[in-house]
Amino acid sequence: MALIPDRITAYTKQKALVDGIEFTLPVDAIDSPALMAVFPVDPQQARQFLPKGIHPLILWKNALLVITVIDYRHTTIGAYVEYSIAIACTHGQSPAPRFLPAVFQRWFKTGQYVIDLPVSSEISVKGGKGIWGMPKHQANLDFKDNGKIASSQYDLDGKLVTYIEIEKPSKVIWPLKIKASNYCSFRGMLMKSDIYLQNKVGFSLFSKAKARFLIGDHPRLQALKALNLSTPLATVYIPSIHGVLDDHIESWFLTEEQRPKRVPEGLESVVNLGLSEAWLAPPSAVVPAKHS
Repeated sequence: MALIPDRITAYTKQKALVDGIEFTLPVDAIDSPALMAVFPVDPQQARQFLPKGIHPLILWKNALLVITVIDYRHTTIGAYVEYSIAIACTHGQSPAPRFLPAVFQRWFKTGQYVIDLPVSSEISVKGGKGIWGMPKHQANLDFKDNGKIASSQYDLDGKLVTYIEIEKPSKVIWPLKIKASNYCSFRGMLMKSDIYLQNKVGFSLFSKAKARFLIGDHPRLQALKALNLSTPLATVYIPSIHGVLDDHIESWFLTEEQRPKRVPEGLESVVNLGLSEAWLAPPSAVVPAKHS
């Protein structure tokens, strides 16, 4: 993976101990399948989810909701499912022009702003939130693949939060080598972390992209309905992800014109977490049947 900085490859097989979590560096993942679906959404509504300095990436007339689920089977902290719900974005004082940030990603600081990030295990919450500022929390998750359809269900408190499924592309032959950026809010700070990916992927675009994304009856993500999701723009399937998480993290104060009225989630949410790799029970809420 030529994109990875030399400072990361230089400490391969070195050991680290952070907040009680033992790492063999670099922090990476291998042999893990992943699905992704991208939906065009209302840009004005998308802005309601983003903090100051983060702007929706606009393709043509739409912003983009990005659903990514990874079935991490081999990582430094064990196996877990990660279910990311995010809005494609840029970072800067002003909104970027249309389309260009998708091509010139480094110039426009293109990435995704993560709205919600449930994971299977407690140790993943402790590491992801405590070290990288990712908005992780433990939930009932699964990852299923029947050969034609890949899907994942996200439950909390016995209720359906969201469900995603995609029709897998017929071919997985396209090489992808990219540095991807995640922006998150934690402790009243905007946190940015990067991952280096090198994989073979399959994808479908426009009318060939078949996906279904459902927002359930749990109150956590009801606000997503205001985005006015339409048919998917793209679907992606990766049978065996290879990713390396950067050890460099950036952060900025999140600011408002007046004193923030809501106290942001802070370190109290991670300080007492343990190191369990156990998963919660599989999701059990009933997913509405697909209408023909």
